[in-house]
Amino acid sequence: MTFAALPQVLVDIDIPELPNHYRGKVRDNYDLPDGRRIIIASDRLSAFDRILAAIPGKGQVLTQTARFWFEETADICANHVLAYPDPNVVVGQRLDILPVEIVVRDYLAGTTGTSVLTLYKQGVREMYGVRFPDGLKDNQQLPSPIITPTSKAFDGGHDEPLSPAQILEQGLLTAAQWDEVSAHALALFARGQAIASQRGLILVDTKYEFGLDPEGRVVLADEIHTPDSSRYWFAQSYRERFAAGQRPESFDKDFVRSWVAERCDPYVDPIPDIPAEIIAETSGVYIRAFETITGQTFTPAIETEPLIDRIRRNLSSYF
Repeated sequence: MTFAALPQVLVDIDIPELPNHYRGKVRDNYDLPDGRRIIIASDRLSAFDRILAAIPGKGQVLTQTARFWFEETADICANHVLAYPDPNVVVGQRLDILPVEIVVRDYLAGTTGTSVLTLYKQGVREMYGVRFPDGLKDNQQLPSPIITPTSKAFDGGHDEPLSPAQILEQGLLTAAQWDEVSAHALALFARGQAIASQRGLILVDTKYEFGLDPEGRVVLADEIHTPDSSRYWFAQSYRERFAAGQRPESFDKDFVRSWVAERCDPYVDPIPDIPAEIIAETSGVYIRAFETITGQTFTPAIETEPLIDRIRRNLSSYF
């Protein structure tokens, strides 16, 4: 699939026929009175707490990759999905999202302030209720997958690392909820690793969000094992690159982020115009990720109308 075959991008989503609009960084949500939520994945690329660009095909890639994984893991854990009326849209059951974000990790990796590698390099050896030995190397596999939960900042604040003991002490989850959520997360991750391995990939780490349905049951929400929520490495080159102290080969989607960061302070300065070739390269990486992860061919709809008009038409039965 080439960039030329994806001339449109979905940036602003405004469907006044639908109620209770909430605009997230990447997805727009509409809450229906009957308890359903319409989630529309835009092509917006968010970084540095702002929108940098729109990447053709990104919203469809995220929606359809999550669809693949929701279907592949439905026997492990109930999920929020009710319907897919459009390539960029999922209709789900509205949930009360639990205030703990679950991240499962199988390698000493990451770049954020809450990643195990960042904390380990700062000298921290006890984190997330797990004791790490000295002498581990960047991107080394851990003895077994671990859960590194963080507080979920609903108000725009920063997530904070948590241990299972802190989760229970702070009353964020009950003991039964923690046991169920952690068991689901590890089982989902194991399924993800097994399928990724068949594609020549290593599922390094990923995040999960869970919520409660009206009956109080734990349900998987948001997205699962997408390029935005998960880290994948290419298995064939991992051992050689690790032995050489090199960064593992991955789906490098950070062309836009890196290009911007080299030219300005993205937290303060205006964002310069991003070249079309950078946008195109990033689009290609997302499409390659979808095709490699799922084993499917990315087939965008042949557009005879603006994307938002197509989505509005496909959602007309929900008005």
